[in-house]
Amino acid sequence: MRVQLLLSTERGITLTRRGQELAQFLADLDASVYAITTGVREDAPNAEATVRVSITNGLNSLFLAPSLEEFSQKNPNIHIQTKSILSLNDVRENQTDMMLAFAPPESRSDLAVERVGSIHYRPLATKRYVEIYGLPSRDNLQDHKFLQSYLYESNPEMWGDWNDLVAKGRVSHYCDDTFVYGIMVKLDLGIGLLQTYLAVHRDAVPVDLGVLISMPLYGIALRERLRSPPVRIVFDWLCHVFSDKNEWFPREFRPEEMPSNFESLNVIFGERHTS
Repeated sequence: MRVQLLLSTERGITLTRRGQELAQFLADLDASVYAITTGVREDAPNAEATVRVSITNGLNSLFLAPSLEEFSQKNPNIHIQTKSILSLNDVRENQTDMMLAFAPPESRSDLAVERVGSIHYRPLATKRYVEIYGLPSRDNLQDHKFLQSYLYESNPEMWGDWNDLVAKGRVSHYCDDTFVYGIMVKLDLGIGLLQTYLAVHRDAVPVDLGVLISMPLYGIALRERLRSPPVRIVFDWLCHVFSDKNEWFPREFRPEEMPSNFESLNVIFGERHTS
């Protein structure tokens, strides 16, 4: 190509600016070829289709997976492949057809974006934690343990109220996996910032420390893939599951309107048995 694409450095081989441009072009071309060829196969009558969805492990376990049986009964030829999120807001980097994201992407004509519901976070502890350490308040934060995440620390603008709270106590552990983070709270390892729907668990104690953080949710899909009917069906279903009409994802959080039971939560987290 008569252009230098690679550089040898002390840290190994890196791409030049031209190499980066070529790599991005080839990645986009590969995605387009995949979309076109897959779409052609999916257009055949009664064709089997696999649609790839990126979503966090927690939201997948508690909301998407429990809805799969009903979806499959209506769409027996569509198979859904769920993948853990590699990039919180970049569907192409996740190498999937669509994703449930926490922020709208930068303006890109190749993406379809639909604003759905909101996910709300507040501090939670367990009954056993409160029995051991007492009920947390603004006046005794120095006596309490907190579970922190680098995700929260990396975005002070979004999570600043929580980070200020944690700074007044002491961090017991860090965890960046949302599902494991919830398990750590359940195991009484500290106070955590968790989704409000987890508060309905019988072991949970919502802690009123003046912190409530609401995050909008977005369904994002590759526009070229939405030309395929199976992909469009899955995208519409994904946006429906996490719509603001879902009682767990209203745009505005009102504690008095929060449901008191969550069957999926009981199935996943269960009840702890002590001897």
